[in-house]
Amino acid sequence: MSKLKQASSKNCFICGVENPVGLHLHFYEVEAGVIEAEYTAPEHFEGFPGVLHGGIVAAILDEISGRAYMGTDEKNPRFMFTGKLEIKYRKNTPIGKPLKLVGKIIEDKGRVAKAWGGIYDAETGELLAEATGVHINVPAERLDMTRLDEFGWKVYPD
Repeated sequence: MSKLKQASSKNCFICGVENPVGLHLHFYEVEAGVIEAEYTAPEHFEGFPGVLHGGIVAAILDEISGRAYMGTDEKNPRFMFTGKLEIKYRKNTPIGKPLKLVGKIIEDKGRVAKAWGGIYDAETGELLAEATGVHINVPAERLDMTRLDEFGWKVYPD
């Protein structure tokens, strides 16, 4: 399978292309159920000097694990809420250094699914932080899939 880009929105904190304070991440499905992204955290997301704030680390892990189920069909994505996120901070995640983000499907029980997310040092391959998430389908009555264009939901060019 070739690398397929997932859709993004306008305002999401993680992927929103027009969010002035967002992370602006781009996600790619590299094989069925495996998502990857690259990121270099800027200084303004620093917690301790030189270290990415733990809340930003958690937000990235939440997004990358949940996106493992989303797929690449921008007209019919699988949107999920996070029901539980168990995080292991293994090492300090640096700012200003390339990171590799990975999300993988663990188990799909229909309405509820489990996925894993990891943040790696892109240069050394060392696992810096990881999380297991339990994700629940967004109920159909909560999101009108015919209105995705209002959120700017589409695949944007790199």
